[in-house]
Amino acid sequence: MAPDSNSGPALIGIEPTIYPENELTQRPLARAKFLKNTWYVAMPSEELKEGEIVHRTLLNEPVALYRKEDGSVAAIRDMCPHRQVPLSMGTLQSGDRVQCIYHGLQFGADGKCVRNPHGSQKISDALHLPAYRVVEKHRLLWIWMGDKPADLDTIPDYSVIDEAPKLHITDFGYLSAKCHYGLMIDNLLDLSHICFTHAGILGNPDTAETDPDVTVEDDTVTVSRYSEDAETPGMIKMFTDDPELQARGEQWTSITWFPASNLLLNFGACKVGEPRESGTGYMALHWLTPETDRTTHYYYCAARWNVQTDDERNKEIRELIYKMRTFAFADQDMPVIAAQQVAQDSLDHEPNPAKLSIDAGPNEYEKILNKLIAEEN
Repeated sequence: MAPDSNSGPALIGIEPTIYPENELTQRPLARAKFLKNTWYVAMPSEELKEGEIVHRTLLNEPVALYRKEDGSVAAIRDMCPHRQVPLSMGTLQSGDRVQCIYHGLQFGADGKCVRNPHGSQKISDALHLPAYRVVEKHRLLWIWMGDKPADLDTIPDYSVIDEAPKLHITDFGYLSAKCHYGLMIDNLLDLSHICFTHAGILGNPDTAETDPDVTVEDDTVTVSRYSEDAETPGMIKMFTDDPELQARGEQWTSITWFPASNLLLNFGACKVGEPRESGTGYMALHWLTPETDRTTHYYYCAARWNVQTDDERNKEIRELIYKMRTFAFADQDMPVIAAQQVAQDSLDHEPNPAKLSIDAGPNEYEKILNKLIAEEN
């Protein structure tokens, strides 16, 4: 999907430029600015097969990803500099080279043109392409698209999907979200909406009245909500055979945002008055990678903790978690957020949403993200 040329929502802290009315449709998209010196998820590792060249649009850039002969991953701009044909339409050659389907130019894993089969066969600097660092970790391909050295230590810790038994981990899910990735971060960091948008599945009115606790540590933001005695939501009910916990219990959600758009949620419940470790729940993993100014690659997965059901039941629960979460995201969240994007785009000015106490988490992450983008630029 091509990026929309109309105006869009501004990040808090970025002053909008004021244009005459006849130039409103030409003003820059304040929220189109992306943090580049950070890690984004390009795709799960399993999706990139040997011998394939896979296209992804990431941060408004076309990227071609492929496995080198040693099994590691290369990523270069997916656009031949000669006639702008996608290199992902071409073929892999020996020496980790990509050959353009149109005129046979070849490019190495570092993005440099290594063969021009025409005329004098001269290779000018104009024929070289950007290349991006890619690493495999936590069953994912992480890409760094900035110009600073990639910092492996800043990849968030999602080792829960490396360590948990297969029956306790769902398959990776994917949605192509028709909205700016910031609107999705707002949605995830404000989990009060689960009491209404996902009532019965992930939340209920019992948990709506508690204000969130917000913790900022370095460049991460954690938003937590607690209920000492609330009706147990449908997702947690199937994790236990205890009728008392299936009815009511202490509940919590605690979600952490890592720059620029990766999140990790701990969602659980235990019987009232008992330690949380005695309860059960799951870790919900969310990876939001900007595709364009108006679309987002959304990957997700879940891993259960303190599993209290047997393996025969776990097979069924594994599928149910995936289906219930996908329904919650695709059929409940996405229509709301996509409509929000359309509504904000219809304004003839930068949106200035009214604030509630539940916005404390989104406010904090936006401050940090704006700071990091400003420092980078």
